[in-house]
Amino acid sequence: MFKGHPKALYALALANTGERFGYYTMLAVFALFLRANFGLDAGTAGFIYSTFLGLVYFMPLFGGILADKFGYGKMVTIGITVMFAGYLLLSFPLGGDTVAMIAMLAALLFISCGTGLFKGNLQVMVGNLYDDPKYADKRDSAFSIFYMAINIGALFAPTAAVKIKEWAELSLGFSGNDAYHFSFAVACASLILSMAIYYIFRPTFRHVEGGKTKVAGAAVVEEKELTPEETKQRVIALCLVFAVVIFFWMAFHQNGLALTYFADEFTQKTSEGIQSLAFNVWNLILIIVAVYAGFSFFQSEGAKAKSISAVIVLGVVAYLIYKAMTVTGSVAVSAPIFQQFNPFYVVALTPVSLAIFGALAKRGKEPSAPRKIAYGMLVAGLGFAVMAIGSMGLLTPDAQAAAVEAGEEGTLVSANWLISTYLVLTFAELLLSPMGISFVSKVAPPKLKGMMMGGWFVATAIGNMLVAVGGFLWGGLPLWLVWSVFIALCILSALFMFAMMKRLEAATK
Repeated sequence: MFKGHPKALYALALANTGERFGYYTMLAVFALFLRANFGLDAGTAGFIYSTFLGLVYFMPLFGGILADKFGYGKMVTIGITVMFAGYLLLSFPLGGDTVAMIAMLAALLFISCGTGLFKGNLQVMVGNLYDDPKYADKRDSAFSIFYMAINIGALFAPTAAVKIKEWAELSLGFSGNDAYHFSFAVACASLILSMAIYYIFRPTFRHVEGGKTKVAGAAVVEEKELTPEETKQRVIALCLVFAVVIFFWMAFHQNGLALTYFADEFTQKTSEGIQSLAFNVWNLILIIVAVYAGFSFFQSEGAKAKSISAVIVLGVVAYLIYKAMTVTGSVAVSAPIFQQFNPFYVVALTPVSLAIFGALAKRGKEPSAPRKIAYGMLVAGLGFAVMAIGSMGLLTPDAQAAAVEAGEEGTLVSANWLISTYLVLTFAELLLSPMGISFVSKVAPPKLKGMMMGGWFVATAIGNMLVAVGGFLWGGLPLWLVWSVFIALCILSALFMFAMMKRLEAATK
C-alpha cells in the first residue's frame, strides 16, 4: 500500500493533515455555534454555514489561476498565512451583537480565501509528483493515501472540539457560547504545525512547486503538447464530472447540517454497553491500528514483521473484548461527536479499498475513475435510504421542538442509524472523492492544471452552497421525505454519469 511512492507524498499529506484537523475542529461545532451564539433559526444558520462552505471550495479556482502563473508553492505559503489570520479572529469571544457578527463574517472570508490558495494547489503538487513515468501507475493509490491523511486530521477534530469546549466551561468558567471560541483556537495551533511540516520537508517536493524556480538535480518531466481539439475534449469531460459531483457534495455535507440537526434533536443523548465504546475516539484508533496491522501481516515478507503484526492484532482484539465485557454505565452523546465516524471509516477502509482495486487491476477489471464516481453516487443514495428507513414514524422537526418545549422528550432513535449511515456514505466517498481528484490531475491539460483543480473545488462549492437545502427542508416536512430528496438527486446523477461514460472514459486515453 505504502511502497513505491515518493517521500514527498507523505510530507505533503502530513502538511494537509494539520490544516484539515483545524478546519474540521471548527466545522464540527460551527452550525451549533451559529444558533447558540446569535440565536439564528435552522434555515439562517444553514445559509451562513453553506455559504461559508461554498466560498471555501469556490476560492481554489482563483487560487489555481494564480498558481498557474506564479507557482503552486508560493500560493500555498500565502494561503496558510491568510487562514491563520482568519482562525485567530474567530477565536476571540466577542459576544453575539452586530460587531461580533461582522467580525465572524470577516474571519470566514479570511479562512475561505486562504483555503482557496492552499488546498487545491497542494493537491496539484501531489499530482505533479506522479507525472514522472516512474510513479504514474500509482496515481490513484497516492490520492487515496493523501485522502486518508486528510481524514486522520478530521478523525480527532470532533472530539477535540467537544473536549476543549467542555474544558473551557468547566475549568475556566466560560459561558457555553464563549467556550465555542476555544474550539476555533485549536485551528490556529494546527496551522502552525502544518506550516512547520511544509517547510521542514520542502526540499523533497520543491521541484513540483511550479513558478520560475528551478531546483538543481530535480528530474524534469516533459509535458505532452495537446491539440486544441484534445484540450477541448478533456475540459468537457472534466466539466461533466464537475456537474455530477455538485449533487454528491450537496448530499454528503449534510453531515454538518441536517444530519447534525438529526443527531441533536432526534438521537438518544446517552449510549450504553458495546455501543458506547464507539464514542471514545481512542477505541476507534485501536481498531484502525488493528486493521493496518492485519494488512501488514499478510503483506510482510519476513517472519519477524508478521509476528509483530499478529501480536498487535491479537492485543487490540483482546483489549476491546475486555472493554466490551466490563463496560458499565452510560456515556453522554453530543451531536458533533457523530462527525468522527466518517473520517474513522475513511482511514480504516482505505487499505481495504486499495486492496480490492489492486486485485481488480491485476485481473484487468478495475473500473475507470468515472465509473467509480458513478457507483459512488448510487452508494450515496443508499446511505440516505438508511436514514429514510430510520426516520419512519418520527415527528417532524417542528413537532419535535414543540414536544420538547412542552416538557416532553419527543421521539428519539438509536445512534446506530447515524453510525450506519456514515458507514455507507463513506463507501460512496471513497469511490468518488479521491478518484475524482486523481481523475482531474490526470486529465487536466498541463497548462490548465491549477484552474481545472480549482474547477473541481468550484463544483464542490456549488454543492456546499446547496447544502442549505437541508436546512430549509428542516421544519414541517416528514423526515423520510427530507432524506428522499437526496436519494433522488444521487440516483439521477449516477444515471447521467452512466449515460456520459463513453465520452468520459475516452478522455483518459
